[in-house]
Amino acid sequence: MTDDTLESGFNLARYVLRAGRDAPDKVALSLLRPDAREDWSFARLRAAVRGTGTGLLQAGLAPGDVVLMRLGNTPDFPIAYLGALAAGLVPVPTAAALTEAEVAKLLPGLAPAAILHDPSVPCPPHGARIGLDALRAMRDLPAVDWHLGPADRPGYIIYTSGTSGQPTAVLHAHRAILARRMMFDGWYGLRADDRMLHAGAFNWTYTLGTGLMDPWTRGATALIPAPGTPAQDLPALMARHGATLFAAAPGVYRQMLKTPRKLDLPRLRHGLSAGEKLSPAVRTAWETATGTPVFEAFGMSECSTFISGCPEHPAAAGALGRPQPGRKVAILAEDGVAETGTPGTIAIHRSDPGLMLGYLGAPEQTAARYRGDWFLTGDQGVMDADGQVTYLGRQDDMMNAGGFRVSPLEVEAALADAPGVTGIAATEIEVKPGVSVIAAFYTSANPLDDATLGRYAEERLARYKRPRLYIRVGALPTGANGKLLRRKLRKDYEARKDAGTDQA
Repeated sequence: MTDDTLESGFNLARYVLRAGRDAPDKVALSLLRPDAREDWSFARLRAAVRGTGTGLLQAGLAPGDVVLMRLGNTPDFPIAYLGALAAGLVPVPTAAALTEAEVAKLLPGLAPAAILHDPSVPCPPHGARIGLDALRAMRDLPAVDWHLGPADRPGYIIYTSGTSGQPTAVLHAHRAILARRMMFDGWYGLRADDRMLHAGAFNWTYTLGTGLMDPWTRGATALIPAPGTPAQDLPALMARHGATLFAAAPGVYRQMLKTPRKLDLPRLRHGLSAGEKLSPAVRTAWETATGTPVFEAFGMSECSTFISGCPEHPAAAGALGRPQPGRKVAILAEDGVAETGTPGTIAIHRSDPGLMLGYLGAPEQTAARYRGDWFLTGDQGVMDADGQVTYLGRQDDMMNAGGFRVSPLEVEAALADAPGVTGIAATEIEVKPGVSVIAAFYTSANPLDDATLGRYAEERLARYKRPRLYIRVGALPTGANGKLLRRKLRKDYEARKDAGTDQA
C-alpha cells in the first residue's frame, strides 16, 4: 500500500487498471473462439471503463447508488463492473442463471437505483433499466474522473446463500482489491508476462477476480474462452494461445481429463483450483496428464481466498496449504485458538482487508459471525506445526454446485409445493469418487416422475441449484427436536450405493 493508492484517495477500478498505463498497447483481454479471438488492449479497456463511468453518471446515477448487474457472459460484464466502480457506484454482480423470480426476491432489500440489463438475461421489471446498447454506447464518452475516497467505503455487493435459505447480500469495500495482491505470490505465482486462462464465465465472481481483476492489476493478460466452449476444447486453446496459468473449478478439471491422453501444454506452469474441494484423484490425473501441479485455494463470499498452496510453498499431501502472506488465520476451539493438530473452526482476523464490511442491512447477522476479533467461516479444519491447514468439511449443511454455495433450505422451499410432494429434503451426495451432485429426497403418496419434478424446479431455480437426482423415501429422518437430518440422508444413500443396493 503506497501513498498514491491510499492517502490521496482510493478507487478499486483505478487500482486494477494502473499497471496497464505503462503498456497501453499490450493485450489485456483475449476472448477465445475456436478459429478467432477478440482482443482488448489495456488502452481500449481503460477508455471503455472510464467512458462507461461517465455514461452512468449522465444517466442520473450518483456516487453511492447501488446498481444491479443482469448481464451475460460477455466483456460487457467486467467493463460495466469497473465503470460503475470508477464512478463511485456500488455494482452488484449476479449470475445470469438466476431466474426472474429469484432476482425479484433480491430487489426489496437491495433497492437498486438502476439495473444494467442484457435482454437475454432474466430480469424483473424495474423503473430504471439501462440496456446493453446504451451501455456499449457509453464507452466512447469522455473519461470519468476517478471517484476517490476512503479505501474502506462500500465498493461492491455479492450474494451468498447462507444458512437461512435466502440469498444474503455481502457488502465489500474498495480495499478488498488490496487483499487480492496477497494471492499473487501466496497462490498464483503471478507475473506481468503471464497469460492467465480462466475457464469460467465473465459473470462469475471467481472469474471476475482470479481471471480478470488480478491479471490486470499485475499487468498480465487475461484469456477467456467464448461462451459454450466445451471443457475438452480448453487444452487446445491453452496451447494455441500460450496460456502460462490455468484456473478453473474442480469440475472443469474432471471434464478435461475424460480424454485419456497426455495434454501437451508447453507454456503452462501450473493450474489453479477453487470453488470446491479438489479430489486427490483429479489432482493426480492432472499432474500425470500435463506434468504440472495444481495449487488449491480456500475462501468464501465473505472473504477472498486466504489459504492456498503456491509454487514457493506447495500444500502438503491432503492439505489446502498455508495462510497467504499477510493473512492472519487461526483454528478456533470453543475456548480460544486451538492447539496445533486440534480440529476447530477456520477463522480469519477482522483486520483482513479482504473481509466483508458486513451483511447488507443485517448488523446482528454480521455480529453473529464474529468471536472477538475473529470471523468464523463455519468450516472445519486443522493446522499443523508448519502452518498447513487441512480442510475437514462444512459445519452446516451447505451444498456446493460447481463452485457455487447453495442452501438446501432454498432448494427445499422451491420444491415444497410440487404436485404430489408431501416432504422434501435437499443435500449434496457423492455419486462417484470426487463427483458430488445436489439430490432431492422426497416423500409422496405415490412415486412421482423425475422429469416432471425437474420441470417444476426449472421454473423456480437457477440451473446450478436444481437437483440432479430425485429420490423417493418412506420418511425423512429427524432428530429428537424434530430437526431434519440431511446428513443421515446422505450417509444412508451412500451406504446403499456402496453396498450396491441403491435403486434410485
